[in-house]
Amino acid sequence: MFSYRFNRWTVAAIALMGTAIATVPGAVLAQTPDHPSDTAAQFPTRNDLKSLTTAGSYLAARHASVERDAASAAAFYRSALRTDPKNNELLDRAFISSVADGDIDEAVKLAERILTIDKTNRVARLVVGVHDLKLKKYATAQSNINQSIRGPITDLVATLLSGWAAYGAGDAKGGVATIDKLAGPEWYPLFKDLHAGMILELSGKEKDAGTRFERAYKLDDSMLRVTEAYARWLSRNKDSAAATNVYQAFDKKLARHPLIVEGLRDTKAGKKMPPLVDSAQAGAAEALYGIGATLTRRGGEDLALVYLQLSLYLQPSHPLALLSLADLYESVKRPQMAIKVYERVPASSPLKRNAQIQLAIDLDSADRTDEAIKILKGVTTEDSKDLEAIMALGNIERGRKKFGDCGATYSQGIDVLPAGNDKANSVWYYYRGICEERSKQWGKAEADMKKALELQPDQPHVLNYLGYSWIDQGVNLDEGMKMIKRAVEQRPDDGYIVDSLGWAYYRIGNYEEAVKNLERAIDLKPEDPTINDHLGDAYWRVGRTLEAKFQWSHARDLKPEPDDLPKIEAKIANGMVDDNSNSSAAQAEKKKDDGKGG
Repeated sequence: MFSYRFNRWTVAAIALMGTAIATVPGAVLAQTPDHPSDTAAQFPTRNDLKSLTTAGSYLAARHASVERDAASAAAFYRSALRTDPKNNELLDRAFISSVADGDIDEAVKLAERILTIDKTNRVARLVVGVHDLKLKKYATAQSNINQSIRGPITDLVATLLSGWAAYGAGDAKGGVATIDKLAGPEWYPLFKDLHAGMILELSGKEKDAGTRFERAYKLDDSMLRVTEAYARWLSRNKDSAAATNVYQAFDKKLARHPLIVEGLRDTKAGKKMPPLVDSAQAGAAEALYGIGATLTRRGGEDLALVYLQLSLYLQPSHPLALLSLADLYESVKRPQMAIKVYERVPASSPLKRNAQIQLAIDLDSADRTDEAIKILKGVTTEDSKDLEAIMALGNIERGRKKFGDCGATYSQGIDVLPAGNDKANSVWYYYRGICEERSKQWGKAEADMKKALELQPDQPHVLNYLGYSWIDQGVNLDEGMKMIKRAVEQRPDDGYIVDSLGWAYYRIGNYEEAVKNLERAIDLKPEDPTINDHLGDAYWRVGRTLEAKFQWSHARDLKPEPDDLPKIEAKIANGMVDDNSNSSAAQAEKKKDDGKGG
């Protein structure tokens, strides 16, 4: 009996077979990894794989790759390869998928097979070289890594890894010389000085290391690892005050980064801090992490995935590499995979709290909300002033329509807000106001909305929410309409806000203007059931009854809220037999704001 997930793959493979190819092409693909994915609980079993033909396994693997499921893709490609062991494309794809999944031991076996066919395969050389470095086979590591050079990024990575392999072999001077010889883009020197400094530091040449760290720091004092390496060196070779100053300068640029907070605590206590890395393997992992994290931020997810997985192969508990990998999975919308990575962050790491917050957000997106809330409550219990965790908890509760709970959670945050940051503080009152309004505490909600506008007078979502709520209640009509128009002026392409303007016109009886604005809102958000329902109502009021029923039917088919569905069906059957009482306050905007955004 196949699992549900295997059935889905099989159906996809059959469909692809009918429309694309029935045999596996033989050409080796360009060396780019298949997309990352979730190694799901319903991973194909050995019996599942035995049931497929070569073509079926191949097509299932291609489908898994499209789904960004590297683990399943690798399993299917390896299954196909077992039945067609001389197929170079299957070999290449199985290798790349194994790297993307982080199964480096399996990838090494496949890489060695590839290199018997194509000795110039650069990714295979890199993977085998990193494997050698992990096993302290430094000479062969250097040989393989040096043959992985391809372009500006791979040149830099290979050179840094080769330098660390030389250090591991006892030739620190040669390692630094290898790094220094590399010429290239203007961003090379930062990485070159950082890693040359770390090699010099571990080889006992502290003065020379300090020169390199200082030079890197002057090139970019906002780079976290440069700051850490330099401050740690200062704590041992100068004094704690100098190290503290470096940490404090970074803190002014990016407040309260956990690693900086820990460094400040240690330097203020007069501690002499150890080097950033303690071995050739840790140094190589740092190089792979540094480039991988940079690529993740610049849209190079596929290559970043290779480097981050190799970094974690060398140093499995590297917390920054883990966070970068999880962030990469989030960027390609694979929260289930990110969850597994966040769970690997060591409990002893200062970054564990950050990982817990992001883990909770991803758990909620995977409909594991109870687990998410439990984690965040644990974080806020440990630190009742952790505003990031409190906000995350409130947002999850609001998104899940736990309006009584989220009001109390936002209140917890408001009680400890820092003074003077009015713009940032405004959102707390706005979100709490939403929770209060939705839990039928309009007096409190109105006060919070006004407070939010006092702190940030032209915030469009607050203007829209408060203005619409007034119009819906039949109070402050002129002021409410002005607020909504101001919101539309700032967000003319926001379908929800444009819908609010149209619905406001509807509520005051200006149906022609209502139609005009609601049609524009539909253009912006055609798949929103509430806006379609609103336009149907407006059409009915101006006598366009056939169009009204079409819009209501469309709204019904777009899965509206359960409370709204019977009202829509009644209008489809009987038209509008009442007055304007079928609206709900700021419904479209609230639907958006019940979620995680604003």
